[in-house]
Amino acid sequence: MDNNLEEQKFIRAKKKVETLKSFYTHFAVYLVVNTILSTSKVIRNMNNGETFQEAFFDLNTLALWFLWGVPMLLHAFKAFGFNFFMGSDWEKRKIQEYLNEGKNERS
Repeated sequence: MDNNLEEQKFIRAKKKVETLKSFYTHFAVYLVVNTILSTSKVIRNMNNGETFQEAFFDLNTLALWFLWGVPMLLHAFKAFGFNFFMGSDWEKRKIQEYLNEGKNERS
């Protein structure tokens, strides 16, 4: 029984590490891709006669960061355990509910 408990802890820890790794990868891609796209937009706009401030604060440039930033924020909530909608122990309660349901069916 104790061995099974340790195995479950290991599986949960491994899942948490994989979730964090996925978030960090997503965040790195978000930064690199948005930086490259924003830089190219700013340079293109400046070549079209805009000042740096006009080019940098262009709605299209900022929308790029925002539109991808919302899913990025949701991914961060998931990765770091900010469960606003279901609560932090929702998953454990749901698992226990299904386990109890299986016991009741066998009785």
